[in-house]
Amino acid sequence: MKIKFCSKFYIGIFLLSFPLSVFSQSNNVIIHDIKFESQGITLAGSILLPKNPFAAVVIVHGSDPVKREMEFAKRLTKAGIAVLTYDKRGVGESGGIYVGPSVGTNNIDTTNLNLLSQDANSAVNTFRNYLKGKKMPIGLVGFSQAGWIIPIAASKDPKIAYMVLFSCPTISTLEQLRFQFYTNGNNHFWENHTEEDARDHIKNDPDRYQFVTTDPKATLNTLSIPGLWLFGEKDIQIPVKLCIEQLNTFKVQGKPFEYTLFSKLGHNTVSDQDTAPFDISIQWIKQKSLHSRTFKESK
Repeated sequence: MKIKFCSKFYIGIFLLSFPLSVFSQSNNVIIHDIKFESQGITLAGSILLPKNPFAAVVIVHGSDPVKREMEFAKRLTKAGIAVLTYDKRGVGESGGIYVGPSVGTNNIDTTNLNLLSQDANSAVNTFRNYLKGKKMPIGLVGFSQAGWIIPIAASKDPKIAYMVLFSCPTISTLEQLRFQFYTNGNNHFWENHTEEDARDHIKNDPDRYQFVTTDPKATLNTLSIPGLWLFGEKDIQIPVKLCIEQLNTFKVQGKPFEYTLFSKLGHNTVSDQDTAPFDISIQWIKQKSLHSRTFKESK
């Protein structure tokens, strides 16, 4: 799995760079290229605005050096959701330094995860300013490593309405690494190992990296917004059943957290070949957006 980090800074600076913006329109979708500030650097992205959107989301990256997720964003806009997607820090047109596996480090320490969460918060602030006057909730949608980033970002912004997490961990960063080293990229891992094997290894394996671990349970415990996790049972990046166990504990405590498990899928739960996870996420966002609007109108 791919992963990243951050610290306790407040992201207050954001800027819509209208002189640098580019507008285009295609299939009733307006695409607006933007730039905004986060922690002293400029991030570049795009806003995709469909006709009559019912909700809005900011896309949060996994651990890869990913540019703005335009294809996934277009799938969302086709379903009626406004999207802000941006080039990850240090990637594409965004400033800063990218830290991650493809440059020789699994840097998922707390400092970097917090920094990436600040980028997400700046993106949300930018999007909120852009959508000013449009009454629609803004949520966070992310992949893999975003499972650590999104809860941190949501804890800093009480106006974030919901979160959708594709193949995202609910265990600590060090626990995830122990599991990932154990599976070692073996797609047939679950044919030769049991859940008990995996849990025993996660509990007892010595750590190969020394850094302050991030445990999303601490942040999730402070949140009361709806969350949806989508898992593939054959995942070899995160121990899915252990993650689900943590979510069930939160559900018993009354947290509005839900999940769906897909028995035939692995870590990639956003494939356009099997659209079930994506379709479920869209229906869920519609439901939560309707509830959010109804609640606000009744106040």
